Amino acid sequence: MKNKLIKWIIGIFLLLVVIDAGATLYFYNVAAIRNDKPVSQVAKTSKNYPLVLDFDKLTKTKRTITTDGIKLDAWYVPAKVATNKTVIVVHGFRQDKSNMRQYGELFHQLGYNVLMPDNRGAGASGGKFISYGYYDKEDVIAWANLLTKEEPSSNITLFGLSMGAATVMMASDQSNLPSSVKNIIEDCGYSGVWEEITYQAQASYNIPAFPLVYGVSLENKIRQGWYFQDAKSTDALKKDNLPILLIHGSKDTYVPTKMVYENYDAVKSGTSKELLVVKGAQHARSFETDPTLYRNTVSAFMDKYNPIQ
Repeated sequence: MKNKLIKWIIGIFLLLVVIDAGATLYFYNVAAIRNDKPVSQVAKTSKNYPLVLDFDKLTKTKRTITTDGIKLDAWYVPAKVATNKTVIVVHGFRQDKSNMRQYGELFHQLGYNVLMPDNRGAGASGGKFISYGYYDKEDVIAWANLLTKEEPSSNITLFGLSMGAATVMMASDQSNLPSSVKNIIEDCGYSGVWEEITYQAQASYNIPAFPLVYGVSLENKIRQGWYFQDAKSTDALKKDNLPILLIHGSKDTYVPTKMVYENYDAVKSGTSKELLVVKGAQHARSFETDPTLYRNTVSAFMDKYNPIQ
């Protein structure tokens, strides 16, 4: 009888292990494996859809670089009037550069050159995995270095949305970030990958962090070389010396609004920082919710820290 009970316990344990392993692989595929399904775009009913149409009329030059053996693709749009001021516009999770056209047009209208890359694992860029900013930050730095090599007098702004926002924040403290980068604008970025994924597991699937998210993080370590806990915007911001504008929607339930306050509070003492929380805006919808406030806030920040002269 005792031996039979032990066999039952072992059998149940092994079944749970198999179930957990299967769930880990499933959720890792959802979270971190490239998916080239068409991404949603700005709706034709959006207040900002005219910006998309205007951007589509602009002449775009294809730019490419290779990092970690991965070929990365970008659009480059020169300003109407020649300038050494450029904004690198970084897209979010499961998006590509085409999603960022309203932002590209915003900065173009403000007088800047615009570089809009596809992150690794997205769009026309290579790569199998999504790295949530962990490797993307080095790709953004590579783009900034390319611009600086081509134009040594470049003054560059890093702008990112959602995962792209976390990416530019994570880039802010890197020793190889060129001095040509003058300021950062982040819109609805998470405070850390672990914090965001555990939040999503609970909010979207009602799954606690243990054991599944720990297993997915371990799977990521095996496949990509880093744990989810290793990528934190707040850690970078504690060492950041660059002026930063932090934007978030007050009704964001995807990257919860509380994270913008965590990021804001983490910014290194003495570093210039500004905060815009757009009333009623959901995730990545601050610009569309209040275009005038958004444009004016961004324009004023740029005039302070990377002005068109």
